[in-house]
Amino acid sequence: MCGIAGFVFASNITEAFSRDAVKRITAHMAVRGPDAECIWASQGVALGHRRLAILDLDNRANQPMVSCNGRYTIVFNGEIYNFRELRRPLEAEGEVFRTTSDTEVLLTLFAKEGARILPRLRGMFSFAIWDAHNRDLFLARDPYGIKPLYYTCTKEGFFFASQVKALVASGLVSMEREPAGLAGFYLWGSVPEPWTLYRGVFALPAGHWLRVRAGAPEAPVCWHDIKTHWQEKEREISAQELQDLVRYAVTDSVQAHLVADVPVCVFLSGGIDSGTVAGLASESGARVEGITIGFEEFAGRHDDEVPSARAIAACYGLKHHVRMISKTEFENDVPHIFSAMDQPSIDGINSWFANKVAAERGYKVVLSGIGGDELFCGYSLFRQIPVHATLARLLTSIPGAMAMFKKSSMAIAKWRSQPKLAGLSEFCGSLEGMYFLRRALFLPIELPSLLGPDIARDGLARLSGFPPGMLPEQARDAISTVGLLESTHFLRNQLLRDSDWASMGHSVELRTPLVDASLLKTLGPYVARFADGAGKAMLAKSPHRHLPISIVNRRKTGFSIPMERWLSKMPLQRPGIFPLPATLGTFWARRWARAVVADLAT
Repeated sequence: MCGIAGFVFASNITEAFSRDAVKRITAHMAVRGPDAECIWASQGVALGHRRLAILDLDNRANQPMVSCNGRYTIVFNGEIYNFRELRRPLEAEGEVFRTTSDTEVLLTLFAKEGARILPRLRGMFSFAIWDAHNRDLFLARDPYGIKPLYYTCTKEGFFFASQVKALVASGLVSMEREPAGLAGFYLWGSVPEPWTLYRGVFALPAGHWLRVRAGAPEAPVCWHDIKTHWQEKEREISAQELQDLVRYAVTDSVQAHLVADVPVCVFLSGGIDSGTVAGLASESGARVEGITIGFEEFAGRHDDEVPSARAIAACYGLKHHVRMISKTEFENDVPHIFSAMDQPSIDGINSWFANKVAAERGYKVVLSGIGGDELFCGYSLFRQIPVHATLARLLTSIPGAMAMFKKSSMAIAKWRSQPKLAGLSEFCGSLEGMYFLRRALFLPIELPSLLGPDIARDGLARLSGFPPGMLPEQARDAISTVGLLESTHFLRNQLLRDSDWASMGHSVELRTPLVDASLLKTLGPYVARFADGAGKAMLAKSPHRHLPISIVNRRKTGFSIPMERWLSKMPLQRPGIFPLPATLGTFWARRWARAVVADLAT
């Protein structure tokens, strides 16, 4: 896990200027890679790297790394979990390696096959490779979009980096706000790809590669669209065969994610997802420690996950560390959270503190159960959204019923101060619309009061789609469609992005065994059979010693923290941090959203 940066510069730019620009970018990402820093420059290009050493800890594996023949130079962020399997046939062909890193394997493969290697990579990654012969730059990103990669063009040339704020730190990138980024954040609670908060700065979409020639980027090319895995036809297999398939696929993924030359721990929240990851890691022979955070406000309540986490740790004989987080610590960390948050988000605070504790314990690598709900239908919306969409379609078939429904929903929204109810009649006609209502933070009709009418109008137009920021999606069935939407919106734009900045803010690499393209390829066709708790029950049975029945039957809480209590008691007069109007009420996510934007504005 690292921070990467690069600058393909115009002919009137000197090499010294390019080095200084990339140095400013990498300096901003120091916490992403505290173990090494290096800037490499040649005619027309400068590349930079900050290293967090996980595989081959020797300096020989530092980056930028140049191929043996001097033609290719790579900067790479992430991990290729199957690099050893990919290396063996290369060695059989006579290739000699100077390191034991995955970076060198990736570089060697690319020198042989170019973009054709991408489907063979199992991992989380974003990387850039400069071809000195063709004088072009190749950038690529993993299928789920676990690792970020941003780019922009200026009059000086083409820039890329692992963070938006790092690009801005170059001093050469415009800070003009992007209306689509602002509107998207207020609508969704995160900025939807490919937009960012700044005009002209874009995310390379997940599962895409991009080539830069003559200093200008070509159109991104999709090499792996994970949507297809919810659209494939399932094979007819028995319930036991599906259980065996789940056990095999999840075990294989957890074992792949344990590859490291440093100790590994696991976030243990007390639920099925993290408990399964912990159990399989333990059964594989890895000595992992469970990390759990707790809150005094939750003590003795159902929200308290510490007892369940302790029960899981005891079940698998794990070393277990519990760390309590207080309101005072949260208040002290708010400036650091805002500083680490690369793009605005209403989430990620739980991950921030969990990674903080992992770093305190001396870990560089942690396994997380993120993604289990999206793949194994753990959220109630998998059941509710299809039902609500069906009811809405029936309502529209009754003459005059929709007009009456719209009038009554508007009245109830105003009476109960629940603005999202006002959007029911507009968005209830499709699965995408019902999904948007479930995940939305604010509605489009509220944007003019938040952004001003001109920015709101421009932002919605640039986002496009209905609901804004979405394209019509269709999987095999309603449940699979919800899974597709969850993974390509909430998981990609919020959970994974929050996991990146929150972990990197503490120089920790967060790995996600349940967010794995190989796992999805195997199980995606069967998502509909995971509904109504069946998927989570199968997941809990993946370890040979199944999760305790008390954990399986425990009502879901999520990885929650007492944000509403903390924010409701927090002083709001602090300039630039919490200038919140009383009209927003106590809904903490809306309050936090305004706080995030206020901080960014300062």
